[in-house]
Amino acid sequence: MPTLPWIATPAAAGAAGSLPDEVLVLGSRLLLRRARDIPRFITAAQAIRRQVMAADGALGLSLRAEPFAKTFWTLSAWRDEDALDSFVEALPHERTMRDFHLRLRDPVFVTWTVPRNALPVAWSDAVSRIAGTCTPVILN
Repeated sequence: MPTLPWIATPAAAGAAGSLPDEVLVLGSRLLLRRARDIPRFITAAQAIRRQVMAADGALGLSLRAEPFAKTFWTLSAWRDEDALDSFVEALPHERTMRDFHLRLRDPVFVTWTVPRNALPVAWSDAVSRIAGTCTPVILN
C-alpha cells in the first residue's frame, strides 16, 4: 500500500469561507505487533478513510504505509477539536481502535494547529512532530 496523497474532503471545498484561520492537524504512528494483522488493519483503514471523507469538520487526509515495518502513519486536518472528537467517538473509528488496542505497540497521536492556507501539511513536518514525541527504545 503506497502513500495515499493528501485529499481534501468535499466539505472542505464547500466550507472554505466559513473555516477558522487556524485548523487542527492530527498525525499518528501506528505500529502493529504482528505482521498477520496487516491485512485486517488495511481493511479497517480504508473504512476509516471513507468515514473521514464524510465527517463533519474533516478537511483532508493522507495515509502512509510501511507494511514491512508493520508501521502506518495518518495525517488529517480538522475544523476544530470538537470535530475531531466527534470523529474519534463515531463508528467505525471507535470500534476499530477498540479492536486494535492490544494489537498496537506504543501508538503515537499528535495534534497541532496550522493556518488553514498551509494545508496540506508536508509529511516531513508531520513525521518530525510524531517522531519527536516517541520514546526512544533502548536495547541492552
